[in-house]
Amino acid sequence: MKRNNSVRTFLPYVLLLSVILVAAYFWDANNTKVHELSYNEFMTYLESEQVTKLEVTPKSSDSTYLLTGKLEDYDKNESFTLILPYTDSVISKVLEEANLQQLDIVVNKEPRYVWVSVLMEFIPIIMIASLSVYLVRSMMGNGKGGTLDFGRSRAKLNQDGGKTTFKDVAGLNEEKEEVKELIDFLKNPKKFQKLGARIPKGVLLVGPPGTGKTLLAKAVAGEARVPFYYISGSDFVELFVGVGASRVRDMFKQAKQTAPCLIFIDEIDAVGRQRGTGLGGGHDEREQTLNQLLTEMDGFGANEGIIIIAATNRPDVLDPALLRPGRFDRQVTVNLPDVKEREAILNVHAKGKILEESVKLEHIAQRTPGYSGADLENLLNEAALLAVRRNKNAIGMDEIDEASDRVLMGPAKVSRKVTDFEKKVVAYHESGHAVLGIELPNGEEVHKITIIPRGMAGGYTQMLPKEERTLVMTKEELLQRITSYLGGRVSEELFLGEMSTGASDDFKRATAIARSMVTEYGMSDLGPVQLEHRSSEVFLGRDYTTSNKNYSDTVALEIDKEIRKIMNECYERAKSILIKNKDLVTLLANTLSEKETITKEEIEALVEEYNNSKKEKKSKKDE
Repeated sequence: MKRNNSVRTFLPYVLLLSVILVAAYFWDANNTKVHELSYNEFMTYLESEQVTKLEVTPKSSDSTYLLTGKLEDYDKNESFTLILPYTDSVISKVLEEANLQQLDIVVNKEPRYVWVSVLMEFIPIIMIASLSVYLVRSMMGNGKGGTLDFGRSRAKLNQDGGKTTFKDVAGLNEEKEEVKELIDFLKNPKKFQKLGARIPKGVLLVGPPGTGKTLLAKAVAGEARVPFYYISGSDFVELFVGVGASRVRDMFKQAKQTAPCLIFIDEIDAVGRQRGTGLGGGHDEREQTLNQLLTEMDGFGANEGIIIIAATNRPDVLDPALLRPGRFDRQVTVNLPDVKEREAILNVHAKGKILEESVKLEHIAQRTPGYSGADLENLLNEAALLAVRRNKNAIGMDEIDEASDRVLMGPAKVSRKVTDFEKKVVAYHESGHAVLGIELPNGEEVHKITIIPRGMAGGYTQMLPKEERTLVMTKEELLQRITSYLGGRVSEELFLGEMSTGASDDFKRATAIARSMVTEYGMSDLGPVQLEHRSSEVFLGRDYTTSNKNYSDTVALEIDKEIRKIMNECYERAKSILIKNKDLVTLLANTLSEKETITKEEIEALVEEYNNSKKEKKSKKDE
C-alpha cells in the first residue's frame, strides 16, 4: 500500500517533466527552418561548392536515402533536406562530387530497429494522454472525494467503532444508561425483535459545549464494536443545490452495506434548522438536505440496523419534523457536571500528569462549579504548561490557581502600568464585593481577591457558592446576589467619593437578574405572570419579525419601575452593610494595595483580626 501511494505521489511530477521536455523539443523543432530541395537544385549547389555540410542516412523501409545539410548562406537554425532513390549510381555520383570538394560528409549506418523511431514519434502523444487521464481521475476523485466528486458522502468510517469505551467517559451515569439500549440492540437485535420492541432510530444529545456529547457517541460505538460513521452537519451543505441531498443518500447507502452500524452527526443544527425561516425565507440547499435526511430516517425505505446519534447545543432551532417519534425518538440531555462528576473527570485527565502531594483533585472539583469536561481538561493542561515553563518537576496548587485564572479571565498583565489612584479604586471596589459576600447570610464564599489586571478586568473577586445547586434559587438568594454585584460601586462612593466605569459589568449582571425576576419568575408586585421568555436573540434559523413581547407599553413602564425598585432596594442594602463594616473594607483594601492578591486563608485571618478588634472596642466601651 505504501509503495502504491509513493508511485501516485511522484507520478504527477514525472508526467510534468515529460510534458516540459516534449514542449521543449517541439519548441526547438518549430524554431528550426528546414528547406526541401529537389535533386537538380541540390546538385547545382553541390557543383558550385555552396554545400558546407552533408549527412547521408539510408532508409531501407522505403528504399531511399535521406540527405540533410547546410549551405553557405544559411543561418544557424537553417538546413536543407533531400530524399534520393535507393540506387548506387545516384548516391555514388553525389559522394564522388563531395569528395572532390573535400566536403565534410557523415554517412550513417542503416538503423536495425525501425520500431524504435516509430515509438519515439508516439511518446509525446502517450505522455499527453496519460497526463490528461491522470488529471481527470484526480478531479473525479476515483471515488475518494475529488474536485468533481460532489455527491459522495463526506462521512468517515471507523470499522471497529474506535477504542473509546464507557471507561473513558467520566460521570454521565444517567446518560450512559439511556444509550445502553442501543448497544444491546446492536449486539443482539433478535432479543428486541422477539418481543416486538422497536429500538429508537435516532438519539439526540443536547447540552452545552464541552460536556462530552461527541465523546459519549464514540463510547457507544466502541462498546458495541460496530462500524461507526462520523460527519459534521456542515459537511452536507455546499454551494450547489442538491449536493447535500446526494451526500445524505450516499451516506445511508454506504451505511446499509455495513449494517448494523452507527452514524454520528455532530452539530446537526447546521443542517437541521427550521424550514421556511430566516432572512430570505429559507435556504434551498440546506432545506433540500434536511428533507432528504427526514426521508432516509423515516420514509418509505427501510434502514434497518442503522442508528443515528446527533449532537447539538441549540435544540430550539431544529425543525419539528426532525424531533418527532420515528426519527429522533429520544433526547438525552448532557448537562454540566456536578462536583462528583468533576472529580471523576479530573481523575481521567490527570492520568499521565505528575502532581504534587498537596494537589487534591477533590478540592479542585469543589472550586470549579460551572466548568465543563473540556474546561477541566484545559485547566490541567494549562497547569502542566505552567509547571514546565517554571522548570518544576511536578504540578502544584500555584499552577492550578494560575491556570484557573487564565481559563476564566486570561493571562495576568503584570507589565501594564497602573497608577496608584487606579490601584486604590480597584482595591476598594473589590473589597466592597468581598465584604458583602462575607456579611450576607446566603452570600457566596470569597476564595480570592486580586487587583492584577486580567483580560478586560482591572481585578476580580472569586466567589463560590457554599452549596452547589443547579435546580432552583429563592427570591432572597437572587436579591442577595444583586446586592453583592452592587457592592463595588457602593464602596467607591462611600470611601472615595467617586464613580468609576469598573462597575459596568456588575450592573449588566444585576440588571439581568432583576429583569428575570420581574418578567420570568413572577417575583414582583406585577404578580405571577411570565411576560418574557428566553431565546429572544435573533439568529438565521428564526425571522427578524419574531417577537417575544407579550405585554403593552403600559406594562412595559411598570416593568421598568419594578426593576428600578429592586435595584434601588439592593443598592441601599449594600450601602448599609458596608457602612457598618467600613473598617473591614479599609483593612481589605489596604492589604490588597500592598499584596495585590489575597487568598481565602488570608481573608479569613483578616476577618478574624477585624472581629477581635471589634470585640475589644466593644469591651472597652462597656467598661
